[in-house]
Amino acid sequence: MSEFTNVTVIRKANVFFNGGVTSRTIVFPDGSKKTLGIMLPGEYEFTTSSAEIMEILAGDLDVLLPGTREWRQVREGQSFDVPANSKFTMRVKTLADYCCSFVD
Repeated sequence: MSEFTNVTVIRKANVFFNGGVTSRTIVFPDGSKKTLGIMLPGEYEFTTSSAEIMEILAGDLDVLLPGTREWRQVREGQSFDVPANSKFTMRVKTLADYCCSFVD
């Protein structure tokens, strides 16, 4: 899906890691949420409360998911799932454009 229609966009940016990761929240009519954002090269550890699906729209990164020991390469057009109430780490190699879907 290249665009979302009939959504509400929260104007205030979500800024993490001194601007290394930024996003905007979009809310759908059914109340579900996604964030659209950009990650600069660097290493970032995130904590989740909800399960997430991370879609990489552009860029190249490695991810270390909960319960794994091996880094997994993720490139443009690929995605990965993150369980609720967990931590995961990303090593962003090139500027990455992403869409994060929150799964209840």
